[in-house]
Amino acid sequence: MSKLSVISIIDDDALIRAATANFVRSLGYAVQVCASAEEFLRSADLNSTACVIADVQMPVMTGTELQSHLRAQGNRVPFIFITAFPDEGARARALGEGAVCFLTKPLDGSTLIECLDRALNEHGSQPQS
Repeated sequence: MSKLSVISIIDDDALIRAATANFVRSLGYAVQVCASAEEFLRSADLNSTACVIADVQMPVMTGTELQSHLRAQGNRVPFIFITAFPDEGARARALGEGAVCFLTKPLDGSTLIECLDRALNEHGSQPQS
């Protein structure tokens, strides 16, 4: 997949959002940041996103609810979930709906790179929509 692929990072924590975005940009990817699932759903990059990195627990719509919503609309964009509060039920739901990884904060850079590579390679060279 091209390094120009848009990676959308969705997290209600501004510090985590910024740190993750800076790291992913350093890998050569274009990055879109959103503070909520609703903001992502309204974004111009919704259909050009090649991978979503989303927090699990966010107000209004959780990361796993966002994944379910997109799947119901036929959007198969790969998801990588991050959470400060690991929950086996949420993990099982996310992975059951096709999430590539379910990671615990603080993120390990090498593990995130592996997850991104896997998400982008497994889902082809074009964003899935």
